[in-house]
Amino acid sequence: MLTRQVVVLSGERITEVGPQGQVGIPAGAKVIDLSQATVLPGLIDAHTHMFNTRGPDATTESSMLIAVQNAQADLRAGFTAARDMSSHGNGYGDVAIRNAINEGRIDGPRYQVSTRGIVWGAGAANPTVPDNPLAAAVVRSADAARAAVREQIAHGADWIKLYPAGGYSFSATGDDQYQVTYPLAVLEALIDETHRLGRKAGCHVYGGEGQRNAIVAGCDTIEHGFGLNREQIDMMAAKGLYYDPTLVRYMEPYMDDVDAKNTGGRFRIIPIFEKAARMAAATNGIQVMMGSGVDGSTFPHGTQGLEFEALVKRAGLTPARAIQSGTTINAKVMGWQDQVGSIDKGKYADLIAVSGDPLADITELQRVKFVMKGGKIIRNGLAPGASE
Repeated sequence: MLTRQVVVLSGERITEVGPQGQVGIPAGAKVIDLSQATVLPGLIDAHTHMFNTRGPDATTESSMLIAVQNAQADLRAGFTAARDMSSHGNGYGDVAIRNAINEGRIDGPRYQVSTRGIVWGAGAANPTVPDNPLAAAVVRSADAARAAVREQIAHGADWIKLYPAGGYSFSATGDDQYQVTYPLAVLEALIDETHRLGRKAGCHVYGGEGQRNAIVAGCDTIEHGFGLNREQIDMMAAKGLYYDPTLVRYMEPYMDDVDAKNTGGRFRIIPIFEKAARMAAATNGIQVMMGSGVDGSTFPHGTQGLEFEALVKRAGLTPARAIQSGTTINAKVMGWQDQVGSIDKGKYADLIAVSGDPLADITELQRVKFVMKGGKIIRNGLAPGASE
């Protein structure tokens, strides 16, 4: 935490950073005074869904407009970069939005996208009911799995989203149990093909054997992980895999409502999840990511600052470590550590500011007042006379 710092920008980039008095302000430069605020690198959300889940009455046009609105809400909340973890039944629309942002046609975070995702088809294909080309690709063999990876990357996927473990339930004695989806050989084919083509895989897993398979197969990021146990966490640490818990999305009251309905109020997944997240976060070698899982409902876009508070209060991270989760760690996961994630010379001028000290009160990240992306001011609620 440094004071009296000067950050010099030219175009999209930071050209100098250092103490006031040692870093000269170029003649004629525009000066933005944030001396009464705390300045941070732009935040990175590693698990978003810019598209809401596509309902039966949705059109491509209406879905796209909502996705653009969601992306802009995320940017205004201080998230200057994001990893989008499937288009929720909207095909390759996330590629179009990513490209439009990169081309400067609309404002939004710097995105890496995972397009449709790939799911397991347990039964034989029904020729009378063709697979939905906008939804996740359905695979039924290792060869089909590799082909699906190639197809999605050819369409512009930066990541491949996989689903090795399905829904959870409870045994009669309250043990959490989880559905296994892909056979291990198919999952290994999916991840191997992804890595062969220079991409990474993010695995949606809740627990059990499917989650263990994801770790064994070397999935780059383990998403959610309700039922992580000591063995699985240690395997993750040994392999250098990243953990993205998405706490707020899966600790909301509706989770208890579902469990109460399904178990007659006897068992709950939230305490199991919180214990797993704390165990993982306390393990040397586990790097915890900040990923929200925002998808419109029940976690609205622009409110992801809540996840930082959850990382501190539910997973036991220090505020400094939670901030690192949403900056330097996520930048490294995305391979962008030389471009974003910290305020350093040569990186993009992606900067945010809050009024208070987030190391003392992590909820400050829910009240971002100033956002700049690539040297362009997106909002400035700290300017004299600002109404925000």
